[in-house]
Amino acid sequence: MPTITINGQTLEFEPGETIIQIANRAGVEIPQYCYHEALTAPAQCRICLAEIWAPNPRNDNKVEPMMGGKLMPTCTTAATDGMVVYTDSPKAVANQKAVMEFLLINHPLDCPVCDQAGECSLQDYSYHYGRGVSRYEETKVKQPKKNLGPNVYIYSDRCILCTRCVRFAREIPESAELMIDGRGNQSQIDVFPGEALDNDIASNVIDLCPVGALLDKDFLFTQRVWFLKKTPAIDPITASGDNIWVEHNQGRIYRVKPRENMSVNKWWITDEVRYGWKFVHSDNRIEHPLRRQYGTLVESEWTRAYAQALEGLRTHSTDAGKRLALLVSPMLTCEEAYTLATLAREIDEHAILAVGPVPFDGEDKHFPPSLSTDDPDFEKKAFIKYAEKAPNARGVRRVLEAITGAPALEYDALLANHTHEIGAMIVTGNYPSEWATDALLDALIAPYAVVIDTLSGRLEEVADVVLPGATFAEKAGTFENARGMLQAFEQSIPCLHASKSEGQIATDMLALLAGLELEIPPVTSADFIVDEGPGQVPGATDAPALPRASLFNAGTVRAEMAGACEPLRVFATDVTAPAACEKRELDMEMVEL
Repeated sequence: MPTITINGQTLEFEPGETIIQIANRAGVEIPQYCYHEALTAPAQCRICLAEIWAPNPRNDNKVEPMMGGKLMPTCTTAATDGMVVYTDSPKAVANQKAVMEFLLINHPLDCPVCDQAGECSLQDYSYHYGRGVSRYEETKVKQPKKNLGPNVYIYSDRCILCTRCVRFAREIPESAELMIDGRGNQSQIDVFPGEALDNDIASNVIDLCPVGALLDKDFLFTQRVWFLKKTPAIDPITASGDNIWVEHNQGRIYRVKPRENMSVNKWWITDEVRYGWKFVHSDNRIEHPLRRQYGTLVESEWTRAYAQALEGLRTHSTDAGKRLALLVSPMLTCEEAYTLATLAREIDEHAILAVGPVPFDGEDKHFPPSLSTDDPDFEKKAFIKYAEKAPNARGVRRVLEAITGAPALEYDALLANHTHEIGAMIVTGNYPSEWATDALLDALIAPYAVVIDTLSGRLEEVADVVLPGATFAEKAGTFENARGMLQAFEQSIPCLHASKSEGQIATDMLALLAGLELEIPPVTSADFIVDEGPGQVPGATDAPALPRASLFNAGTVRAEMAGACEPLRVFATDVTAPAACEKRELDMEMVEL
């Protein structure tokens, strides 16, 4: 295999790769602004220039400087066998310092109020590659702040014209709303007249921007990035299974960003997923258990709500010669589906297990749109937005089919064919908006109904017991996406208010059926603190101490599922776990005063 030497390190590469691709893969730092692996390389920013030496076939393959020693862009120069590259030579270092000086000539000194501060390439490179002083004494050119679309502002003062955003709009959604307007030091990024930056994946330009020019309206001035903790999660809104980072502080989510996964979502997420987490902190959250007393739902303690729910489920199903039905929402994890099904079969061994309604909206879309679905590498190249608005319909079906040994019963079939034999029903929701249909409300009028949901809605009109469930951010588990991939994710924040995950609720009720008592764990228990880490701001949120059985653990349940039956063995072999978060290290030496 051919090799190349970059700053003294000898690296292997595949023919056709550029120098910067090899360096990035090997972790050799080459400063870069305009380059992004998904986009064309215009060699615009010029900070990646390097001295390049290569064997000269006309001189017995002696290693000689290319282009007479002229600096060359590593982002567009293809590697050749035996090539030697220096980005740390005096000539290359002088160029880096010059480029940084030019980029900062008109840049405002507003880092203290810039949302990008703390994760800004301009800050980092200024420290690593800049001069540390400015020789510019003239008046800076002022540029306006502009509204590019429903989610994006541009602070043109800060823009370094790397053109990542322009190329993204042209090459990925192919909507081409952005352009460079003006010439020289009056150049600025703008939208074409009458064309807002408003496509399904438009807000990815915020992540692409290496400086603080393109900013998220939703995140603007809300939190300093060094206070945020990052937790790996999976798209909780659609069937895509996009890998995301949930960024949070003190028990509150502030933003969601894409997590790179080349086999699923590449570098992108849709705006639907980016801004679809708001229901987690909705004012409409169910905060406490509710039980029906004298015809009215009243707030209750967990133990009393459990007792009334279990008594009602048993009395109105097996004791009454009827059957218990469980409606498992496709918004729940595979582990929760398994535990809830175990609970239902413990109450009634002939319980009916069904999948909740799976919402659809529009049609599937792929990006770039010009990519043909007939392309043999379509799955590898395309980023797909799915019309199916449920993250785990396939995972729930997989679990229920393994338990029943038959195809999973769908929501419509349950209501059409089985309502006459149902005496009690456990209904789970966890949808980000109102989801109960008139048909479901009519079906729940007669049976005893226990509802586990996150948002208040019309189901409360017919429910006998309402238990507050947890959203995707307040639990760990596994989702199966539209491509059949099983992906695990972690809990980001503590359960809000007095809610519990659906898996914990099922675990508690199973313990009560077994004659065990629920206990309140110690307040100092590490189980409850999931939002605090060393070096972060103090005062992280502690979850309230609620009575419970053993702690519901998604990893333990996956192991139990894998050993329960052959179809579920995939949960031991095929589940993809997220990579561990990288710790951020300080660039500067800390000195005690």
